[in-house]
Amino acid sequence: MIDEAFHLTPLDVRRYDFGRALRGYDPKRVDQFRDQVAEEMERLTRINQDLDAKARSFHEQLRAFRDRDKALNDALVSAQQLRGDLREQAEREAQLILREAQAEGEKVIEGAKTEVRRMEEELDALDRSRRTYLAQMRTLIARQLSEVEASDGAVSSSRGSGSGGGGGGGTSSNSPGQREG
Repeated sequence: MIDEAFHLTPLDVRRYDFGRALRGYDPKRVDQFRDQVAEEMERLTRINQDLDAKARSFHEQLRAFRDRDKALNDALVSAQQLRGDLREQAEREAQLILREAQAEGEKVIEGAKTEVRRMEEELDALDRSRRTYLAQMRTLIARQLSEVEASDGAVSSSRGSGSGGGGGGGTSSNSPGQREG
C-alpha cells in the first residue's frame, strides 16, 4: 500500500544526508547506491509519466469511441424509426392511391354501363324506327303495286273493248310488270 503523505523524488534521494556514525557504512558505496536509486526512480518516473499519458490518451480515445458508438446507435435507431415511418406512410399512400383508383375505375365502369344502356336504348329505338319504316315502305309498295295493277287493268280493258280486237295483243298475254310498246 502506498502512503500518500510520503512522496520521494529522485532529487530527495540525491540530497538525503545520512548522518555520520562511527563504524557506519562506506560513504562512497552509499553515495553510489543513492545515485543508482535516484536514476532508477527517474527512469520509473518517466515510464510512469509515459504510461499515464498513454492511459489518458486511451481513456480519451475510449470516450470518443463510446461517443461515436452512442451516436451510431442513435443514428441506427433513428434510421430504423424513419424506415418504419416511411414504410407506414408509403403503405398509407398506396392504400389511398388504390382506393382512389378503385373509385375511379368504378366510376369509369358505371359510366361505361350507362353509355351501353343508352346505346342499347338508341339501338332499340333505331330498330323500331327501321321496322316502322319497312312496314310503311311495304304498305306504300303494296299500295303502289295495287295502283299499278289497277291502272294496268284499266288500260288493258280499255284497249280490249275500244279497238275491236285489231292489233296485237290482249292483256292476258302481258304480265303485270310489263308495259306495252
